Amino acid sequence: MHKNRVNILGTEFDNYTEKQFHKYLSDDMDGRSNRFIVTPNPEIVLSARENQEFSNIINSADYVIPDGIGIIKGAKTLGTPMHERITGFDTLMFLIKAANRKQLKVYLLGAKPEVIAASAKRIERDFPEIDLVGYHDGYFKNDQEIVDDIVAKKPNIVLVALGSPKQEFFIDKYRYQNDAIWIGVGGSFDVFSGTKKRAPKIFQKLSLEWLYRLLKEPTRFGRMLAIPKYMRLVKAEKKNSEK
Repeated sequence: MHKNRVNILGTEFDNYTEKQFHKYLSDDMDGRSNRFIVTPNPEIVLSARENQEFSNIINSADYVIPDGIGIIKGAKTLGTPMHERITGFDTLMFLIKAANRKQLKVYLLGAKPEVIAASAKRIERDFPEIDLVGYHDGYFKNDQEIVDDIVAKKPNIVLVALGSPKQEFFIDKYRYQNDAIWIGVGGSFDVFSGTKKRAPKIFQKLSLEWLYRLLKEPTRFGRMLAIPKYMRLVKAEKKNSEK
């Protein structure tokens, strides 16, 4: 599967157009393939650099998709340009729409109790052809109970919102107990459920979603510092490769 990966600071990204990626996912759903999707942004790339086990999990995933304009800029700086940014949220929406079209079983895991309940409600209201076989918030003590529930319900798609890297560790550990498309969706249920607004189209178009989120949640400032740190490391890597 890994035809053509682009290495950015140790994380190996698939270089697909969104259209190609969606075609592969559609075939995977039809074939009931077991797939693991990771959508790293610069912050996740930095955290994988500092945690070898996390890095191994990401690089062994079936799809590693560039979520964030920083990844595209990094690839270009390193002289290995990529087709386009493919956001985690857009991937989530593609999976949900495809599941509705194909009448598949979906399981939601993670987020706050009210957010996951609102996400489930939205699926029942807006995507009535989906068989929503189960959902559970992220506040559980016992993994095995959750995994047993997933195995019993045999979903085609498992959407996991436990935050990174927890969601990736969880999927890596349990994915082979149920053949499905597994994806860590971070805070996407907040937006999907309507609890938080996604950046307006103009911010999306200009790749400034990070700025919109910062304006809305100034407490994210510490996390935003990952982006300049990441670009500094990319530039240093570029210099080293030229020596």
